[in-house]
Amino acid sequence: MLNVESIQNGVVIDHITAGRGMEIYRLLHLENHEQPVALLQSVRSKKYGHKDLIKIEGTELPARLEILGYLDSKITLIYIRNGKIEKKFRPETPKLLRNVVKCTNPRCITSIEDNCEHIFKLSPSGKYRCLYCDQEISVKK
Repeated sequence: MLNVESIQNGVVIDHITAGRGMEIYRLLHLENHEQPVALLQSVRSKKYGHKDLIKIEGTELPARLEILGYLDSKITLIYIRNGKIEKKFRPETPKLLRNVVKCTNPRCITSIEDNCEHIFKLSPSGKYRCLYCDQEISVKK
């Protein structure tokens, strides 16, 4: 059995769908995080069978945690302070996605111009639309 220390201060991204932990690790740019980070894959879960989870130690939390509500509806964020759970919740679906997905419209400015941010806004229909060309994408769940 693998034992991973509990963290004293930081955040745990729990209940990640098995196999998606590395994708989330990359999207959050955790390879550049200066504090210890643990990515556990295919951990046994009573609720889901198997899951991935990410433990991020330290008070400097990564940016972009808001995208987690788009990436996986099962994710639970657990904030830990002084070795105790301070807050535990499921992130909401974000109103705006910035550089998470790319527009599929070949005529969109983001497909033509370099260094153009890929920005999608959540529409009332529950789908995301490209801010530039209005191309619609489905919500990932």
